[in-house]
Amino acid sequence: MPIIINLDVMLAKRKMRSNELAERVGITTANLSILKTGKAKAIRFSTLEAICRELDCQPGDIIEFVEEVSDTV
Repeated sequence: MPIIINLDVMLAKRKMRSNELAERVGITTANLSILKTGKAKAIRFSTLEAICRELDCQPGDIIEFVEEVSDTV
């Protein structure tokens, strides 16, 4: 998948645990886990805003687009 979630990186930089972030943002730890593993199909802007506020970061710090490389020769 070309969208990479770097939420674990930001959590480590801020020395914050997932359950603490989930509580502060107002989402379940299960939903945060789905987001962290890249299995989420969407994220609400309000949730993204809350995550960025709590981690003091920009959306681009936790969401990254990586071009897929074709294996065809």
